[in-house]
Amino acid sequence: MSHEPRSGLYAVSSALLAMSRHLEVRDVLKTIVASARELLDAEYAALGVPDDHGGFAQFVVDGVTDEQWKAIGPLPRQHGILAAMLREAKPERLADVRKDPRFEGWPSTHPEMSDFLGLPIRDGDESIGALFLANKRCPKPEGGCGFTEEDEELLSILAQHAAIALTNARLYERSRELTIAEERSRLAHELHDAVSQKLFSLRLTAQAAAALVDRDPGRAKGELQQVAVLAAEAADELRTAVVELRPAALDEDGLVATLRTQVQVLDRAHTARVTFISRGVRALPAAQEEALLRVAQEALHNALRHSGAARVDVTLVKRGPGAVLRVIDDGGGFEPQAVRSAGRHLGLVSMRDRASGVGGMLTVESAPGKGTTIEMEVPGG
Repeated sequence: MSHEPRSGLYAVSSALLAMSRHLEVRDVLKTIVASARELLDAEYAALGVPDDHGGFAQFVVDGVTDEQWKAIGPLPRQHGILAAMLREAKPERLADVRKDPRFEGWPSTHPEMSDFLGLPIRDGDESIGALFLANKRCPKPEGGCGFTEEDEELLSILAQHAAIALTNARLYERSRELTIAEERSRLAHELHDAVSQKLFSLRLTAQAAAALVDRDPGRAKGELQQVAVLAAEAADELRTAVVELRPAALDEDGLVATLRTQVQVLDRAHTARVTFISRGVRALPAAQEEALLRVAQEALHNALRHSGAARVDVTLVKRGPGAVLRVIDDGGGFEPQAVRSAGRHLGLVSMRDRASGVGGMLTVESAPGKGTTIEMEVPGG
């Protein structure tokens, strides 16, 4: 593989672009390893992310088959050369890793490795990973290492950007966890309200039945039957709470299924009728799906908490390569300009920001006594 300046720069650029396309930590790790191995034309590459117990939380390899990896056995510990790379902020370039005094061996099924290049991936003073390559595909100088100083420089550049990509991926996952926690809390509140209302009704009905037992047994019997109905409804809400409060997993369920589930929860949690219809919408880019979901949630919150609506209808339909979301309620409505002037945004600023952030457009139609329609259109890519 040529390492002339032009080809080296192109290879580094390609590797960095590949890393920037992923947000999931595991995908970022795989891309870093594959990019490093291709960039330096090595037979093997690996990247380990340390845990707090002397081992590795994640360990990704490239150049080893699944069968070989299973045969190797448990993940390595932080010892030998790996420990040195995690402790010290400097590369390790060795002609034969097996002859280094820090080498402590490997399982019998481990591939044979000789020349070696490795270095830590650091975020400030913290080592967040160790990246290493083995068996450069080139003629080896007598007793020397196939990896060159230029290889070391290229890998150092890659490692610096790998630290950024890995940190961003971790922040993304943490942000998603916080969003999920926030959403679970909000839905839990909605279900709590629904169950509380049913239990309150159940209590009043039971008291009425007790008061009627002596003077009007027939009416008391009817009230007790109503108690049974209310108790069954409350029990049903509690049984489904665990299932319905699962995170809004766009990655796994997709936008349509996630919206449908949340609308079903809200329909049970409120006296207003909440419906959802989808027509023709398939998978959209992740950013568009998340923006549509958040705008739908904000619009539903406004309609159910503030408008006094008896009905809220959510539709998601295909338009060209993109989609259009509508949330329509028959509530009290408002004067958009007056709301804006009074500094009460009802989340409209946030919704517009989300729409524009993905190249979309948000429109709001409302008037006092006329209900509200929130419409958001996004492109497909």
